[in-house]
Formats: sequence, structure tokens, C-alpha cells
Amino acid sequence: MTIDPDELLTGPRGRRLCLALAAMPGEGGGAREAEELRVAVTWAAYDLDPGRGTSRVVLAFADATGTEEPEVPRPSTADVARLLDAVPLSAPGPRTLLDALGLAVDFARYWQEPDGEDVLAAAQEVREALARVAHVVAGAAAAAWWTNPVDRSDQWSVTFTDGPTPTPTPAPPPETVAERLARWRHGAAAEEARAARERPHDPSASWSGTWWSTPPSDLRRTTRRLAGLGPAGLWLVEDAGGWDEATARPVTVPPEAAVYEIDGPLAWAELCRRYPLEVTASRRHDWYRTTGQDSRWVQPDWFRAADDLDAVHLTVSGYLTTAGRAIPVTEDLSTVLAGWNPDETFWLTDRVTPAAAEQGWSRDDDGGWRVVAPRG
Repeated sequence: MTIDPDELLTGPRGRRLCLALAAMPGEGGGAREAEELRVAVTWAAYDLDPGRGTSRVVLAFADATGTEEPEVPRPSTADVARLLDAVPLSAPGPRTLLDALGLAVDFARYWQEPDGEDVLAAAQEVREALARVAHVVAGAAAAAWWTNPVDRSDQWSVTFTDGPTPTPTPAPPPETVAERLARWRHGAAAEEARAARERPHDPSASWSGTWWSTPPSDLRRTTRRLAGLGPAGLWLVEDAGGWDEATARPVTVPPEAAVYEIDGPLAWAELCRRYPLEVTASRRHDWYRTTGQDSRWVQPDWFRAADDLDAVHLTVSGYLTTAGRAIPVTEDLSTVLAGWNPDETFWLTDRVTPAAAEQGWSRDDDGGWRVVAPRG
């Protein structure tokens, strides 16, 4: 299966990927044009950002006499589209493409309005200019794996180790995956009932709560290993915490494991139809802000899904075309894929076990990752 370039531009993360890639100097040159585009995108996005002047500000300085205010650029969406048309494009290598994808992933947010860059990329004339970039991405050899199903032979779990150290708490008693899912299901139902009682029905009310639609975060999560780059889970993290240290460990996957593939909006909607869990009251405000749509909302009931599935895998192309959109499920129900990382597999079974020693990984000077030590 190949990536559909038109589909790539239907999702906010796909558009953001293309915008980020165009502003990077390509392997074939174009540094000056890419820099002009980067500057224009920065200023145009600032003007379009809902947090302009409050949560997002720019610093500008007067001249040496202090009597004249600096002239601030005000590029239009047409200016950005023109610069996009002028940028030389060539097939990106694995690292360039991964860096652009990482930027698109890192700036995902589902608890507030899209940022200025996402608004800019969705503007009609900019989106039309991004079509050329989308075709380059779709044809890139480095993106060939983006439509692939889970790699059962080479899965890795990643843990970032240099974040804030939490206050030690007594270790909870060990739980099976089934017990964790049952606990999650009980908590989700209680939260929805509480939100229905206490939160306003106006979707535009200033209220926030749970916004993600993933399985429980304490389940095992894995990604494939990328040749020469390490596990994808080191690189592709939504709203990343700036981590520089991590551990990674390969796991053994049962060959007969039933894995559901989310390869696009239709697959995500079908999963929600099979195992619907209404989350309107608890997601109403956040999902309205991120999609602009007022709806009855559902997500998959992972407790029920585990009766039939051992895992759920999100392909990279599925992420780029689905995440952050209001996806219709039925005539009166919609859903949002939120909080997932590309190529991430959540395991709904206990039958996935460590396969080898843990490895230590650290950031390179160029922002990449390298193995620093195996661990016993």
C-alpha cells in the first residue's frame, strides 16, 4: 500500500508535516528559499494563532535611538503559498523526513484550538501549495514503511528517564492487563457520569478535562526499530518533554496475536462502531476546541475490545490522516483520535514479554539518538 497524497492533506498532522518539510533545506539544496519560507511561516502563523499576544508573543526591539518601533513582517497566506511554490523539492532522506514528522507530532494538541501553523496549513491557498510537498512525501522511499502494519518481529518499548522524579509512593499490587482494563472502564464510566452532572453543556465553555482516546497509559506500548536510528518511540512523541535520556527494550510478540490496524479514518471509525463508549460529557469542551465541531462523541471501549483483540496498532499514515479530526461514526456520533503516537501499538494482553536486555539511549549533538549502554 502507498500513501495517498490527497489524503495526507485531509488531516491537520499531515498538513503540518508537509509544511515542516518544505521549510527544511532539501538534500538537493534550496537553503535560501527554505529560510525565506520559515520566516514567512513564523510571522503568518503568529498572526493566525488564537493565543497571539497572550500565550504566544514575539520580542521586537526599537532602533538604537529608541524612537522608532521596528517594522514587523505581515506575510499573508498568499505570500506563504507563493514561497511554497518557489521552494526546490527533492526526495527527503530518512533523517530529514523523520525530523519533519517529529515536528508535526510534537506540536499536536487536542485540549485547545489549533495553533497558528495548523491554521495556516489549513488555509485553502496554502493547502493547495502543499499538494506538491505531499506528492514528494508519498513518493519518498524513506516513507515506504508509513503504511506498514505492526512489525511483529522487531517491537521495542521505550521509557524516558530524565523527566521530573515523582514523589515515591508504595508500589501497587501487580495487576493483569484484564484487571487494568476493568479498572480503566470503571473510571471512564464514573468520569462521564460526573461530567454530565457537573460540567456545562455549552461546548464553548471554558472547561477542560480528559481529552485523549487511547487505551490506558499503563499498558505496554511498543514501536518498530528504524534502521540506524533506533526505536520509533524515541523520535515520535506528541507534546514531547524535551527528554535526552531513555531506555529501550525489545519484546517478544506472539505470532498469532490479533492486531487491529488503524490505517486511516475509516478504520478508526469502525473500531468505535464495534466497541462504542460514549464520552460526550467528558470530551465535549476539549474536542470542540480542537475540531470546531459540536457533537455526541464516542471512543473505543478498550475493555470490550480486549475480548477480541490482542493489540491495536496505529500506522504513521493512519496517524497523519486521522489524528485531531472530527471523524463521523454514525449519523449522530463522532470521534477524535487523540493522544496516540505514530506507529504505536497498545497491547491488550499479557502475552508480550521482554526479549533481551534493556539498552540505554542518549541524545546526540545533532538531536539524534545513540546507544550508550546495554543494561542487565
